[in-house]
Amino acid sequence: MLKRKAVTSFFMLLAAVLIVSGCSNTNEDAAGDDSGAEGGATVEFMHLWPQGSSAEHYRIVNEIIADFEEEHGISIDLQVLSNEQYKDQITVLSAANELPDVGMTWAAGYLDPFVDGNKFSPLDDMLEGGLRDNFVAGTLEAYEKDGQTYGLPLELNTVYVYYNKAIFNEYNLEAPTTYEEFEQVIATLNENNVQPIALGNRDRWTGSMWFMYFADRIGGTDVLTNAINRSGSFEDPALVEAAAKVQEMVDNDSFVSGFNGLADEEAKSMFMNEQAAMYMIATWDLPNYTTNEDVPQEFRDNVGYFKFPTVNGAGDVNSFVGGPGVGLFVAEDSDVKEEAKQFAAYFVEEWGSRAVAEAGVIPATIVDGEGLDLPEMYVEVLEDLNDATNLTLYADVQMTAAVAQTHLDLIQSLFGGGITPEDFARQHEEALSAQ
Repeated sequence: MLKRKAVTSFFMLLAAVLIVSGCSNTNEDAAGDDSGAEGGATVEFMHLWPQGSSAEHYRIVNEIIADFEEEHGISIDLQVLSNEQYKDQITVLSAANELPDVGMTWAAGYLDPFVDGNKFSPLDDMLEGGLRDNFVAGTLEAYEKDGQTYGLPLELNTVYVYYNKAIFNEYNLEAPTTYEEFEQVIATLNENNVQPIALGNRDRWTGSMWFMYFADRIGGTDVLTNAINRSGSFEDPALVEAAAKVQEMVDNDSFVSGFNGLADEEAKSMFMNEQAAMYMIATWDLPNYTTNEDVPQEFRDNVGYFKFPTVNGAGDVNSFVGGPGVGLFVAEDSDVKEEAKQFAAYFVEEWGSRAVAEAGVIPATIVDGEGLDLPEMYVEVLEDLNDATNLTLYADVQMTAAVAQTHLDLIQSLFGGGITPEDFARQHEEALSAQ
């Protein structure tokens, strides 16, 4: 998952270069050759969707490659690895100055060692001809460092509150648009002995999403990001109030019993077994509510979602918490950089509509869902993204590894009532200031 990507340094596996000097020949699946189409250039491309575990992704990539080669007279020399193999390989190749011309990367902290080592090429020149406008608001920013863009996002996950329409109908409830309405929904469910919200906060990033939404609605789209990047403070009153709202929800019995000791998978099971009326998660779960045949159709038909409500009359409901998945990089030392950029731009433009229609992927580019044969919920989510005004990247992904650990520990303590909102903010500020 996007938000669990570790912040790694390519120096970690430097010694492995001596052992894996022949690693470029260990690919699981390969296509293309080095001759170039009709004498044209050859672009090396490496991705992490093997046919065995990601059949639809793999097929779509190969179709895009075939179309590109035919249209542009440029060959693509393809290497495919599994996710963990890919992460190891890309680190080794970076240390050896042997990166593929185009490859996949993750956003935020994962980029740092590659950008600091001058391994990835800035891509802003590619975005000037209108390509920038194709991306959902806030996605490219996750791949920016020091004002330059080093990756083109392919996938996107945004966070919603999903709810059981049958339970809501039984108690004459409607999806809330304000926090006050949300509180009333929770109170009504509790009065009828229905557990309101499934939450597995043993994993802690689940609770972080609740805090982040409160921060966004109370303080605006930049307050949390500014606190993390040090242009602001974590002791901003809006962030203290956001922490207080979290504890208010806990005090109002908003979450299932024992939530701080439950894993997210356990909370998900409670929602899907209709033991709780609501569950907040990112759009990577959409198949469970739409196309997953292993989930009973009756349940899928009963799932709806709503955007996080306004709070105290404030907040933009089209501002989302979430983050892009993998994106494309172009190697700074590529011998065919212009052709590599041409391929990367083509891939991004083709990926969006194909990926959502054929693989159920929510793309980072704007797609007209009405023109595709998709489940209604997918169409609604795509429409939401087209109207999105902001995307705030998961807090722990924005942070360094050490500060992220502090943040997650403090989140669990906040939900458990072991810390005041003021101390929660102060300890964040101390950790961020010390990095």
